[in-house]
Amino acid sequence: MPLTTSDNDAARERLVEIAHAIVDERGDQGLTMNELAARAGVSPVTLARYFENKEALIEAIAEHWFRPKVAVMEEVINSDLPPRRKMYEFYARRFVMMRDSWREDPLSFKMSVELGEAHFELVRSYVDLGDHYLGMIIAEAMADGHFEGLEIDEAISLVNQMVSVYCNIGAMLPVMERLSEEKLARIVDAMFDGLSARDRGARGIKGLRAA
Repeated sequence: MPLTTSDNDAARERLVEIAHAIVDERGDQGLTMNELAARAGVSPVTLARYFENKEALIEAIAEHWFRPKVAVMEEVINSDLPPRRKMYEFYARRFVMMRDSWREDPLSFKMSVELGEAHFELVRSYVDLGDHYLGMIIAEAMADGHFEGLEIDEAISLVNQMVSVYCNIGAMLPVMERLSEEKLARIVDAMFDGLSARDRGARGIKGLRAA
């Protein structure tokens, strides 16, 4: 009897979970197609039906890791929350999810960071998707009068810099114990209350100087 689509999806999901376990134990270099086939109890030929090569496997691991984060972003974007609250939820829900994962298994979290850094080009689309959704929130906020004078792309860049430790797992890891939802809420409030293109005197007009 041929495998159904559901059977194929379940088998693929199982292979991805085993691959992630190998990464947790041995890192990116320890993850090979032969090792995965042996660990999963399938032939290399069978494995190739699901993943053509290691790059395809890494893409599947990334999709598996980002799937719940993408679901959260889409839920927030489609909600009827006001922009300020939407911005907070957009970051806070994913941060809590990642912090819980870190608390549950710090080593696995660290290995996920290293895997993403080693194959950034394969996960870039998820970063771009986050920026796309962030731009939608910023556009709503601008319609309410926030971020005065900024272009959307500039506002995206500024917001990303201000909250990077709450969404960038590489930046998050060294300071995880210092992060909190309360601090994130204050950052979001500060952005909505003050972030604009207006010059309030910080830069000055004569360059940098000590006093």
